Amino acid sequence: MSVAGERVLSQEEIDSVFRNMREAPQEGDLAKRAQPYDFRRPDRIAKDQLRAIHVLHENFARSLASSLSAYLRAYVAVNLVSVEQLSFMEFSQCLPSPSCLVSLAMKPFEGNAVMEVNNTLVFPILEMLLGGSARLIAKMNREITEIEQSILDGLFRIILHDLKLSWQAVASLDFTIEAHETEPQLLQILAPNEAVVAISLEVRIGDNSGMMNLGVPSIIIKMLRQKFDQQWSVRKTESTTEERDRILRLIRPAATVVDARLQGPTLKVAELLEIQQGDVLTFDFPTERPVDLLVNSKLKFHGHVASNGRKRAFRIEQFYNVAE
Repeated sequence: MSVAGERVLSQEEIDSVFRNMREAPQEGDLAKRAQPYDFRRPDRIAKDQLRAIHVLHENFARSLASSLSAYLRAYVAVNLVSVEQLSFMEFSQCLPSPSCLVSLAMKPFEGNAVMEVNNTLVFPILEMLLGGSARLIAKMNREITEIEQSILDGLFRIILHDLKLSWQAVASLDFTIEAHETEPQLLQILAPNEAVVAISLEVRIGDNSGMMNLGVPSIIIKMLRQKFDQQWSVRKTESTTEERDRILRLIRPAATVVDARLQGPTLKVAELLEIQQGDVLTFDFPTERPVDLLVNSKLKFHGHVASNGRKRAFRIEQFYNVAE
């Protein structure tokens, strides 16, 4: 037997081995791996249900952007920022003060939701509704008056209408305004430890932007768990007629630019600069040849220029086939 590789450990090396063994965490020590848990935390909704709520309010954001654009006659962008579970105390503490707060009934369920619109968004909207441009409006940090509240009723009707349509995929909820408030601390609709689902949306109108927050009681969403599972377990593939009709209603008042053009020859800039009074430009365009009609710079129709009383008109004779 070879003893060349054998070595006697010193006392210091032996002490170092035992010291490392004592400091190393034991795999079987469950107390060291345990994490503190607060039983008051609002962890009542499953993650798949939260994802369904996220998709639902993404649809709400797109619908609201179209509705507000038509209502305010300005480009409005609405983006869903977050969907999370909070206690009602945490939710109310996150809201600015003062602000525009609305308590919402959710019939046929007992309970109230909360809708909050930041002042940075409320006052530019009021300015636009009263005929202003809201481009250089100064930031205001005051409570809204009763007159301003009545002016905002039309805005709230549009928001609640789109919110109701978005929730119809899960349940038929009737959102109605029950009370107005300006201070989050004065909201007494839920217990401080009651769980809510907080939905935050960013609304941008031109150079102005602000947040709109919704707080829905978790107990109501928990009661709708079965309907969420039925509606969102598989993706809906059918395109509903109601959705197509809604989009058509939104685009009906949109303005379009219509041009009837004669497609003629081209000229060099040098030739164009030499044109004098009395010169004749030959377009080489037969009178019987149809004229192109463009809608928003897209070729859509062929026809002839006509007259309607004292006004020029266009008689459509052929639809342009986009597939050509």
